[in-house]
Amino acid sequence: MPSNISNEAPSEMNSPTATSAKPDMLISILARMTMEEKIGQMSQYFGHGEPISEHLVQSIRQGRVGSVINEVRLHTVNELQRLAVEESRLGIPLLIGRDVIHGFNTIFPIPLGQAASWCAETVKQCAHISALEAATAGVNWTFAPMIDISRDPRWGRIAESLGEDPYLCSVLGVAMLQGFQGDELRKNGSIAACAKHFAGYGAGESGRDYSTTNIPENELRNVYLPPFKAAADAGVATFMSAFSDLNGVPASGNKWLMTEILREEWDYKGFVVSDWESIQQLTTHGFSKDNKNAAYEASNSGIDMEMVSSTYLDHLPELIAEGRIDIQQIDSAVNKILQLKWQLGLFDSPYTDASLLPTPLNSQHLQIAKDAAIKSCVLLKNDKNILPLSTESLHCVAIIGPLADDPYEQLGTWIFDGDSQHSQTCLTAIEQELSGKANINYVKTMETSRSYDQTNFKQAVESAAAADVALLILGEESILSGEAHCRAEIGLPGCQEQLIDRIAATGTPIVLVIMAGRPLTIETVLPKVAAVLFAWHPGTMGGPAISDLLFGKAFPSGKLPVTFPRKIGQVPIYYAQKHSGKPATEAAFVHMDDIPVHSPQTSLGMAATHLDTHFSPLFPFGFGLAYTQFSYRNLELSHTTLHIGETLTVRVLLTNTGDTDGEEIAQLYIRDLVGSVTRPVKELKDFKRIKLAAGTSKWVTFELSTDKLAFYDRNMQLKTETGQFHLWLGGCSQSGMQGEFEITDD
Repeated sequence: MPSNISNEAPSEMNSPTATSAKPDMLISILARMTMEEKIGQMSQYFGHGEPISEHLVQSIRQGRVGSVINEVRLHTVNELQRLAVEESRLGIPLLIGRDVIHGFNTIFPIPLGQAASWCAETVKQCAHISALEAATAGVNWTFAPMIDISRDPRWGRIAESLGEDPYLCSVLGVAMLQGFQGDELRKNGSIAACAKHFAGYGAGESGRDYSTTNIPENELRNVYLPPFKAAADAGVATFMSAFSDLNGVPASGNKWLMTEILREEWDYKGFVVSDWESIQQLTTHGFSKDNKNAAYEASNSGIDMEMVSSTYLDHLPELIAEGRIDIQQIDSAVNKILQLKWQLGLFDSPYTDASLLPTPLNSQHLQIAKDAAIKSCVLLKNDKNILPLSTESLHCVAIIGPLADDPYEQLGTWIFDGDSQHSQTCLTAIEQELSGKANINYVKTMETSRSYDQTNFKQAVESAAAADVALLILGEESILSGEAHCRAEIGLPGCQEQLIDRIAATGTPIVLVIMAGRPLTIETVLPKVAAVLFAWHPGTMGGPAISDLLFGKAFPSGKLPVTFPRKIGQVPIYYAQKHSGKPATEAAFVHMDDIPVHSPQTSLGMAATHLDTHFSPLFPFGFGLAYTQFSYRNLELSHTTLHIGETLTVRVLLTNTGDTDGEEIAQLYIRDLVGSVTRPVKELKDFKRIKLAAGTSKWVTFELSTDKLAFYDRNMQLKTETGQFHLWLGGCSQSGMQGEFEITDD
C-alpha cells in the first residue's frame, strides 16, 4: 500500500487557530491526512437531532465527517463545529447543508413563481435574504438553485424550477446563486450555492420523479446544459448530480457528464455532491451490482462528496488498495472540499454568532417577500376589466375556498424552516382592506383542495348569491407538488370545478385566485369566471400581495415562465418547439367533431396536431395581462446584414396606452430559419422590465450579439451559422413586432 494512504496518524493540528486560513495551509493539511480522514471529508452525515448521537460525535472526532445535512439548531451546529475543530486531529470545520430553496424563515414565492417575475434583481434579493436567515442557524451551504429545464407540468419539481426556457433559466439561476453567495463567500451571511440536478433531471418519462431521461446529445447541449454552464461560469460553489439516469447511464455514475463535460470542457473547479443516497441507488438502477461497485462508479465519474449514504466510507479504502481508484482522484476531491471551506472562511471563523446577522422575518425581509409575491402573480384573464376591484362600489364580498385562509398551504413546497404562524393569508389581508367599507362572507367550503365533500356548497352558494363579487381562492395544496409529488392529471383537484359551476350559476361574477405549484389545465374553467389571477404558492406575504393586486394598490406584471396546456395530452408543450415536415397550421387543423362520418382514411394535407384539441396552448410562455395596455411601435434594427462577431441593436417604442400605470416585460425572440440541425420556431434571447406611467412612451433597446445566436451543430460544436433570421419584440412569445436580418461571412 502506498505510504500516502497510510493509516498512521501524522502530527496533530487540532484547533481553529492552528489551521489559519491560507491556501498553502490547505496543501499542508491534505498532506497530513490519513486515507480515512480524506474519505471522511468526502462524506456527508444526516443530522439526527438532539441529543447529538454518539455515533456522529465519534465520527466527527475521528475525522470521518466532512459535512452534516439538515441540522439547523444553532447551539447544536456550533457544538458540531466545536467537535470538528477542537476535538478532531486536524481541526477541519464542517459544511452545514440545508435545502434553502425559496426562503428560510421568511418564505418567498416558489422558484417557479419567482421566475414569473422575470426579474433577476428580485430573484437575487430573495436568495440573499434566504442566505442571511439560514446563516443565523449556522447553515453555510444550500442545495439551490435548481436549474433543470422543466417542460412537463406533471412533474412535481417543476415548482422548484425556473421554467421551460434555457435563457430565462440561465439569467435567473445566476441571479439566485449570486444572491446566496454574495460578492465573496467569506462575508458574513453568504452561503455556498449548488447547481442541481446535473443533468436532464427535468425530462423524466411521464413527468415522474426519478425516472429515466432520454435526451439526444444535441438537445442536451442546446436546451438542458446552458443553465448549468452559466452557473459554472458565474462561480457557483458546487454542483449536484441528478437522481435519474441519462441515456442509460445514471448521473451519479456518469463520467461523461461529471468529468468530460463539467471538468474538462467547462474547466469547473468546484466540487460535485451526489443527491440523497443516489450513489447506493446505482445498484437499484441496475448500473452496479453492489455498493462497492457503486462507490467505484461514482468516484471514478467525478462525484466528490456522498450525500447521506456511506458507500465511500465503507468501500473506497478497499477500492484504493485494489488499485481501482487512484489516490490522486481522492486527493483532488478532498482538495476541492477544503478549498470551499477556506473560501467560506470556516477555518478562521467556524462558529456562528447570530447577533451579527439581521433578525429573520424583519420588516425589510417581509416587504421584499411581498414585493416578490406581487411581481410573481400572473393575470391570465380580466373580462370587462373587473379587476382591480373598487372598494367604493362594493357592499358585500364573498370569499370562498380552502386556500383563502390557510397560512401553511400558501407557503408551497420545500419550506422546512418556514413557520405558518408568520404567514399572512388572503382572508386576513382582504378583511383589513375592506374593514369599514364592505361586508365579507367567508366560507371555507372544502376542508382541503383535494376534498370531494360538497356538504358546504349550499352555504357557499348562498354567500356568493348575496355578494357583489365572489373571490374564489382555489388551487392545489403544497403537498401536491415538489419532490416525488407528480400528478397524472393536473386540473383543479377534488370537487373545485363543481364548486365553480355552482357559484357561476348564481350570476355573481367570479374572480378566481389560484395557488399552485405547477401550471394547471383550466380550459373548462375559464368561461365560467370573470378573472383569473395565478399566484403560484406565494409565500409568507402572499395574502397582502394578492389583496393589493385585487384592489389596485399594486398592478400585475408577471409573465408565465412555462406554457399552460389546454389538456394533459398536449404535454410536452412549450413555445420553443420545432417545425415538423408538416407543421401545425390553422388551415390544416380539423377537430374530430367536424370530420364527416365515413370519411376516407388519408393523411393528405394533415399536420402535426391532435384531433381533439387545438394545437395552441391555453396560455403561451411569456403571457401575462396588466391593468393597462401596451403597444409596440417603430421597430428599428441597426443592420439588416451583419457579420459574425458583430452586434445588432434592436429598439422599439413602447407605449402605455391605458389610463393606469403599469410595468411591461418586453421580450426579444429570434428564429434561425435554416440550420445544420433543425432550430426552434422561436427562442428567447433577451428581456427587460419597463415601468411606464399611463399615456407615456419609452424607447426600449436591446443589443444582440451574434454570439447569442450560437448553437451546437450536428458535430456538437458551438457556433453561429450564417443565414436568415426572423426577430420578434413584444410582450409574449406569441406576439410582437417582426423584423428580419441576415448573418453573412462575406
